[in-house]
Amino acid sequence: MPQPNENFYRIQKLPPYVFAVINEMKAKARAAGQDVVDLGMGNPDGATPQIVVDKLIEAARNPKNHRYSVSRGIQHLREEIVKRYQRRHGVDLNPDTEAIVTMGAKDALAHLLFATIGPGDVVVSPNPAYPIHQYGVIMADGHAQMLPMPTADVFMGRLRELYKESAKAPKMLLISFPHNPTTVCVDLAYMQEIVDLAREHGTLVVHDFAYADLGFDGYTPPSILEVPGAKDVAVEIFSMSKSYNMAGWRIGFCLGNAKMIAALARIKSYLDYGAFQPVQIAAIVAIRDCDDETYKIREVYQKRRDVLVDGLHRAGWPVETPQGSMFLWAPIPDRFKELGSLEFCKLLMDKALVGVSPGIGFGPMGEGFVRFALIENEHRTRQATRSIAHFLRA
Repeated sequence: MPQPNENFYRIQKLPPYVFAVINEMKAKARAAGQDVVDLGMGNPDGATPQIVVDKLIEAARNPKNHRYSVSRGIQHLREEIVKRYQRRHGVDLNPDTEAIVTMGAKDALAHLLFATIGPGDVVVSPNPAYPIHQYGVIMADGHAQMLPMPTADVFMGRLRELYKESAKAPKMLLISFPHNPTTVCVDLAYMQEIVDLAREHGTLVVHDFAYADLGFDGYTPPSILEVPGAKDVAVEIFSMSKSYNMAGWRIGFCLGNAKMIAALARIKSYLDYGAFQPVQIAAIVAIRDCDDETYKIREVYQKRRDVLVDGLHRAGWPVETPQGSMFLWAPIPDRFKELGSLEFCKLLMDKALVGVSPGIGFGPMGEGFVRFALIENEHRTRQATRSIAHFLRA
């Protein structure tokens, strides 16, 4: 009897999930009663603002909200995100043609790529990068062209060279600042140059703005839509996850270029009926009434950053202080570099009971680094750095 063909086309394109190795070690250690400080996954640990939770409960009790919603998001929510962009960034957007609600930033990016990228289309992005930035392109049958980004200037230089040397301009440029995992931050002039290059060469731009509200020491991350003319070529993806401690709620937005928004809306109309309506109603309250909460959340991350940087310095591990995001990108200490990032992370888990993410999981140019996430309180973060210090000295 013939067996079903289990060579699944898109699944075969995806590499093994490197982070799973560390997750398995963490689970075994905890099952054995060991106290692991997990600084691996960027999963916010803070509570969603109470008024948002209260609104969810209220809306969920109304049977009218138990029906299908609409795939592009309810009107009032799209109007509120547009108001936020005017309030925070001075950007005018049309809630009907330039804004769509998505089930988180991943949903926005993956479905946008399916809607706009075809076989062989070149999508340029920095590397190392959040995995969906590379593999979302690959799953959409595009060609993911990675340029190194040890610094923002190096990436820009390589991008300029690419435009000069290539016979055909890339279809899309996929960027994210503050950047995950490297924490690289840029100013509005940098965004201006991105938009200028894209408009000159007919390239679409997608800016993943997941850490829009996590700039430290007075730094405010710019929206690419603040650049005059950006909407001619660019969209921006904004997420409620980090700004409002709403990671599990799965609410995000894609904003900007009307043609890309329309393409995303069309493909989503075949795939979903939108997020659960009470969640969308609660998100309205978050955007409208919780600006102060986003500032408090930022302060929490900045304090954790300071504790982590200070503790690692005391441990004899020199790291740079990130200006934004919820991460710290650290070069592997010299005497462990030969191990590679995955083996070093396994060693750190085994000997120090601290979980971090191996740089290789973010692409080939992430090798030699590990990523710390600022997801434990200050006390637990100090505990982690003391354990690391003991390990490094031993």
